[in-house]
Amino acid sequence: MWLRTSSLHRRASNDMACEDAAGESLAAEKKRLRLLALGRRAALGPQARAAASEAAARQASAALGDISGLTVSLFCAFRDEIDTAPLAAELRARRARLALPVILGRDRPLLFRLWRAEDALIPAGAFRIPEPPADAEEVVPDVLMVPLAAFDRRGYRIGYGAGFYDRTLALLRAQRPVRALGYAFACQEVEEVPAEPHDEPVDMMITERESFSVTARP
Repeated sequence: MWLRTSSLHRRASNDMACEDAAGESLAAEKKRLRLLALGRRAALGPQARAAASEAAARQASAALGDISGLTVSLFCAFRDEIDTAPLAAELRARRARLALPVILGRDRPLLFRLWRAEDALIPAGAFRIPEPPADAEEVVPDVLMVPLAAFDRRGYRIGYGAGFYDRTLALLRAQRPVRALGYAFACQEVEEVPAEPHDEPVDMMITERESFSVTARP
């Protein structure tokens, strides 16, 4: 009996070790792809990023269709991310309501507050990313423009490691239909993002070159 129990313990320990090794390998591959895509993005330079941001706004405007009255969550560009200001102007002209995400805590989903054209945004958090004022109306977006570091053709994305959008999309999708659109430069595409069970893919990807819907996932 002791020998059988000992054998079971060894097998369980081996299984756990294999799972840990697989997790570490996957995390390392995600880190490699993130650095690769972010390096390409940084190499674009300010003028190329500005031109690509304008082109991506036109792609997004065409892909979104009729959005009058819908609430669309954008994000404020951080460092050399794609600039969402051209898209914001397009969406306001088409009578969409705009929102921005608010970070409540590291392990919590995002909150969204209405972003009116006249609102002065307030830098917040460790990275001083602009947010609507604290008294702005809390809203639930119909469409989310999702930032990312890298993406693939299946709609899987690599974020920046905190998991905010995975948690948020999982919560929103459990409550009601929402559309999640990845928004980034074409140079951030990679061949394949290693997917984990908690990863929430986007429904569509939009870059300055194209927009494509994700219709089939493994």
